[in-house]
Amino acid sequence: MQAELIDIRNHLQQHAPFNGLPDEALDRVAGSIEIAYFRAGEKILELGQTNTDLHYIRSGAAELYRRSGELYNRLGEGEIFGQIGLLMGRQVRFPATALEDTLVYLIPYPVFQDLFDNHDVFADFVEVEDKSRLRQAVTRADQTNDSMTAKVSRLISRQPVTAPSTVRLQEAARIMTDNRVSSLLLVEGSGDDEGNLVGIITDRDLRTRAVADALPSETPVADIMSPDLITIRPDALVFEAMLQMLHNNVHHLPVIEKGKPRGVVALSDIVKYESQNSLYVVSNIHRQPDVKGLKAISEEVRNSFIRMVSEDANSHMIGSAMAGIGRSFTQRLLELGEEKLGPPPVPYCFLALGSMARDEQLIVTDQDNAMVLDDSFNPAEHDEYFLALAKFVSDGLAECGYTYCSGDIMATNPKWRQPLKVWKEYFTDWIDNPKAEALLNSNIFFDLDGVYGEERYAEALKELIAEKAQNSQRFLALLARNALNRTPPLGFFRQFVMEEDGKQQKTFNLKRRGTAPVSDLIRVHALACGSRAQNSFDRLQDIGKTRLLPEDGVGNLRDAMEFIAIVRIRHQALAMEDGREPDNNVRPEDLSPFERSHLKDAFQVVSQAQKFLRYRYNAQIPR
Repeated sequence: MQAELIDIRNHLQQHAPFNGLPDEALDRVAGSIEIAYFRAGEKILELGQTNTDLHYIRSGAAELYRRSGELYNRLGEGEIFGQIGLLMGRQVRFPATALEDTLVYLIPYPVFQDLFDNHDVFADFVEVEDKSRLRQAVTRADQTNDSMTAKVSRLISRQPVTAPSTVRLQEAARIMTDNRVSSLLLVEGSGDDEGNLVGIITDRDLRTRAVADALPSETPVADIMSPDLITIRPDALVFEAMLQMLHNNVHHLPVIEKGKPRGVVALSDIVKYESQNSLYVVSNIHRQPDVKGLKAISEEVRNSFIRMVSEDANSHMIGSAMAGIGRSFTQRLLELGEEKLGPPPVPYCFLALGSMARDEQLIVTDQDNAMVLDDSFNPAEHDEYFLALAKFVSDGLAECGYTYCSGDIMATNPKWRQPLKVWKEYFTDWIDNPKAEALLNSNIFFDLDGVYGEERYAEALKELIAEKAQNSQRFLALLARNALNRTPPLGFFRQFVMEEDGKQQKTFNLKRRGTAPVSDLIRVHALACGSRAQNSFDRLQDIGKTRLLPEDGVGNLRDAMEFIAIVRIRHQALAMEDGREPDNNVRPEDLSPFERSHLKDAFQVVSQAQKFLRYRYNAQIPR
């Protein structure tokens, strides 16, 4: 093959959809190409003209327009256009103009048609446009993970074993032994009159609450049962059951349908089904007697992260599992802290903020937390205790790999260790009297979740935020402005924009310029519609029930966030497998052509969503 054809072939092979073609097909394409040159501003395709070629940009850039003259897309090196017209009677549907001096490979229609008819990877790519390709890529990734489609009902192997809540301890133990189960569901009534589920006891309850305290065998089982049940539906996903266990540190989930028990899913059922070991990690965390033991588990956390990535778990599952692990470290440290310092002088709630609260935590993370204290809190009498507890937890988290927050958003800061009434004043002031700089610094507090103690305090704050935020247009406008401070790393010509200075030059940050802008803009819309959800995917679901976003906007954002997040996740996992410290800084040359192409699609979705955010909220700033 001539040197010129080899050069053409090698260039095609680096870009979708040609990178998926066999060698003989690539050779045929390279041999058929004609080369055209267009000066900046010159028309390449005009509306309605007959198009005979697929256009592939070798160098330069081109702009595509809609019939109305509105800009439709901006393309750069390695991207194609003209395919829609070729598929629809060979009439130009989107006129194209050279944005700068541009070299184009022209692939004749007969070759295009042959590729389309005989190569699915090519047909799948050219048949759809950017957003559809992105959705296709995300869907394909989701389908590889069985836990994202398997239902909890699949884990139920027998009818539930139940007993009336009036049963005595000895009889409850006999029923569990006879039926060889580790838990017993307690219901109102019995037989045909059996009512709703009211509690559960487990082997562990019998040991720790009955035998250890030498309770009489005739003690009513209701005295030791757990009444505040965490339950799940049979049509819920297996991964949802796993996350429920992670979040609440329980080992048994009653499965409820129409108020009646259908079975029990135990930790062992999930472990047998799931190959990821994040549940093992959480269980191990809660068994550690001191900070030294917790620190030793940090390597298990990394191994669990890598395992989930290698088995194609999606970003929602990985982020939730890692946040569950982070919560467990926090919970165990608080338990150890109370053992060391004694019981708290007044009730309190320990808050997780940011990515942990959103269930979007990854392996590279710092600690963001706060304390909500009971309104009876007296600083002179009580704060010495809570400062010591906060410091114990913060130092312990740092030992376990959760670095100190550079912005001092931690419970060790007295400003973020306040009574509930003060927290309500904080949020009321941020929402009713918003100031751009103050909101920039307090943005993280609008992602909050209670992880220990009186979690009703956290729920009270969520309720306050949901009620107030949607009625304050100026607050939403300023929050939207702040959400536009971080833009995706996509330049004017659909090229990646990279850092120019420092040790991270020639890279772009997939958190700061990728997932963070998405979660920022989703947060604004979620607050505008009164959502109390914290996770970005859950917030999108709430937003989708409103008319806040244009048609298909929710689906496009979900796909964009998933793809950006999963590329970021894989980048970190690969670094750890190579023995390097994981980070968020990615070099384009380290990405596959598939990842580069679909990241551009995803970033373009985010860019368009930011434009809409600017339009939707800035227009409503009071004068």
